[in-house]
Amino acid sequence: MFASKRLSKELSKLHDKLPPGISLICADDLKEWLMDIRVIDTNPLYQDEVYRLKFVFSQSYPIEAPEVVFVKDDEHPIPWHPHIYSNGIICLDLLDRQGWSPVHNVESVCVSLQSMLTSNTKKERPPGDENFVKYNKQRPRDISFVFHDNQV
Repeated sequence: MFASKRLSKELSKLHDKLPPGISLICADDLKEWLMDIRVIDTNPLYQDEVYRLKFVFSQSYPIEAPEVVFVKDDEHPIPWHPHIYSNGIICLDLLDRQGWSPVHNVESVCVSLQSMLTSNTKKERPPGDENFVKYNKQRPRDISFVFHDNQV
């Protein structure tokens, strides 16, 4: 009940106004939304690229963080970043149980991801990307990442 009320309110706000570089693509229900983001500065790593995010909400949202991943299709690559795995899973404390707070919302997550991309200077994947993608069976929200790199 609380999740649907909160998501309805967020959706209404997203329809009214979004920050530059963020677009609502699909929100047919209150369980899964698609958002597009693009870096709006001149970072050459992400110039002219648009990235698609999939948000999956549990009944415990906003107490529990949404599951957020980058989605690859013909028009949307997975961004190269030391904290983004090639399967779209994002290592970001904001999306972790310890880092999430109910004051965050879909817009703040999108803006945080834009900022994370904007400040990046390395076109690389996280260490162990190939093995992680091959062997990980956990859902993104159930993964316990160790956050130690504030430089990227």
